[in-house]
Amino acid sequence: MPRPLIPERRRRILDVAEEMVLERGFNAMTVAAVAERVGIGKGAVYLEFESKDSLLDELLRRSMRRLAARVRRSGPPPGLGEGFRRVLLGMLGDPLMTAALLDDRGVLGSYVAQVEDNRYRARHVALVAYVAALQEGGALRADVDPGAVALALSAASTGFLSVARIVGADDRNQLVAAADTMALMVSSLETGDGSVDPGAWMELVALLGR
Repeated sequence: MPRPLIPERRRRILDVAEEMVLERGFNAMTVAAVAERVGIGKGAVYLEFESKDSLLDELLRRSMRRLAARVRRSGPPPGLGEGFRRVLLGMLGDPLMTAALLDDRGVLGSYVAQVEDNRYRARHVALVAYVAALQEGGALRADVDPGAVALALSAASTGFLSVARIVGADDRNQLVAAADTMALMVSSLETGDGSVDPGAWMELVALLGR
């Protein structure tokens, strides 16, 4: 007897795969185990995703889309410090992203060494453009280099949760306080004047979700 069709099969596969990645890590998760928990045949998973790697890739893209949606809903285009804070808090609000940043080898396994497209470079370029737009609008100090600022922000956001894990500071309230503190430090680059280019901010947020 054929298995019954699963409504929203693709979404259900992603939900279960995310659960299992968080439980076991990517290397230990198998397509067969995902299919069994969903209640479908393994072949049905491959109808939606051509490989285990493509399944995880879509999980990470979905996680980034959630982040972008949260940041987009957080208010009007911000200055540099507040924008940095919104992204950090958005990361804290996503279990997969939090787990991946806390322990990328355990959660993402061997996948982290296989991503070869330019998504990370594109996000960095958009961040440089956002910082440059703030500077051109007079909202950011003129004596800083937008590329250097963007690189420093990227390094700080990536290391944010990793360092917290290493030193044992993983209480959510403490992490939120740390995000606020980091945003305050970044805001020291602001002039307290000028304007924020909404186009550059929205382009950055859009690229977060790709």
